Amino acid sequence: MPVHASPFSGTWYPDEPVALESLLDDLWKQSEKRTGAFLLSGARAFLVPHAGLMYSGTVGAAVYRHLERQQPRCVIVAGFTHRGAPDGISIPDIEAYQTPLGRVPVDSELAGAISSAAPFRRSPESRVCDHSVEIQLPFLQKALPRAAVVPLYVGHLDPAAREKAADVLARCLAPDVALIASSDLTHFGRDFGFEPFPVDRAVADRLRRLDFQVLESSGSLREELFLETLRETSATVCGVEPIALMLATLRRIEAGGEIFQEVLDYRTSGEITGDFHHSVSYGSLGFFPYRSFELDEKARKALLDLARRTLAEYRRTGKKAIPRFPSIGLPALTRCAPLFVTLHQYGKLRGCLGRTTTDASLEDAVPELTMAAALEDSRFDPVSPSDEGIDIEISVLSPMKRITQAGDFRIHEHGAMLKAKGRQGLLLPQVSIERNWNAGQFLQALGTKAGAGGGAHLDPSAKIYVFRAQVIH
Repeated sequence: MPVHASPFSGTWYPDEPVALESLLDDLWKQSEKRTGAFLLSGARAFLVPHAGLMYSGTVGAAVYRHLERQQPRCVIVAGFTHRGAPDGISIPDIEAYQTPLGRVPVDSELAGAISSAAPFRRSPESRVCDHSVEIQLPFLQKALPRAAVVPLYVGHLDPAAREKAADVLARCLAPDVALIASSDLTHFGRDFGFEPFPVDRAVADRLRRLDFQVLESSGSLREELFLETLRETSATVCGVEPIALMLATLRRIEAGGEIFQEVLDYRTSGEITGDFHHSVSYGSLGFFPYRSFELDEKARKALLDLARRTLAEYRRTGKKAIPRFPSIGLPALTRCAPLFVTLHQYGKLRGCLGRTTTDASLEDAVPELTMAAALEDSRFDPVSPSDEGIDIEISVLSPMKRITQAGDFRIHEHGAMLKAKGRQGLLLPQVSIERNWNAGQFLQALGTKAGAGGGAHLDPSAKIYVFRAQVIH
């Protein structure tokens, strides 16, 4: 079989090896500056953009920095052909790709096994060649210089064909085989025929809200919700079929551990160029088993000690200002994650506050939320510096996952957040254990806490999100 020389060298990225290596090094540095040095481990799949490196390269690097840590031996790259392709999934008949950085071998054994089952087929590279796959090659060469690839060009799949393809791919995924879906997000502007709102001061926020509505649906791992969201919003996501196939595949491997979507980075070309009249959105996503988010014993002890020192400083000084401590120096505590701090006094709840956003590191958030739980929970009088018997419990949350039916809620494992009737409420998973609730009682209590009524979770317009929590005390 032939070696395919990528035609995108010299246009979409430099054709000189030194210049390309320098650009990739710079993208790695920019990515770390934007998203931090800490990397999660154990991802089963990723979503990565595919524009020219000067536009989406920094966002894409967030994915490849994670792959660099994991070092899989093979990456299945699910792209598509922008100019249109036959239905089904095409695997090009080549033995390797050639870029300025050398050859990327195709895993012929895995490609052969996959292509033997419908709706996969072999195809000449000339029929399917597209940047959605080939823009990934230089990234792969930097992150995984010894890895092979299996390129997939995903055409239209009806639900039955998608199910068959997902069954095949699910059997291929392993700790040393990762899956990538290649897609950009919203294409906004007259050139794309998509202008649902004007280009004004609010355009960046509106684009972000639209994109994150789509990302919320992909986080459900339900391809039908993802496709329905695209129909409802008309969001111009180009890699619809690769994403839907990835979600269907991930659902099939969740028996080995529940999977949550993490947004690794997000940016628009309008932000880069300063011109939102023509803007494409880029998102990098990782899909991780829950254990990837768990802190080790050293990090857990450090967080709990940080909360205790915060209260000790309040008792010592009586000052309500959030104390500042030197950095603990543990990379895991630089991660931004949803977090709650709960205080009990002689076994009774004394305060509980947190945040579901990820705009502060664990190390920065714990002192802030410890003081908030002590002083700002409106259900209780503020904790005074002289109060005794205060115990601290920290809940580090996984990402939120939207579920489409109440039966997907797992009592004693999941916490949940409900959005209904313009209101919102959240209950941590340990609440059901402490009160010996069943799933129905938990969801009724969740609606009551949200102020939407005990049956609010049954409203078709209600949204339920589940999460897991690592409880530290």
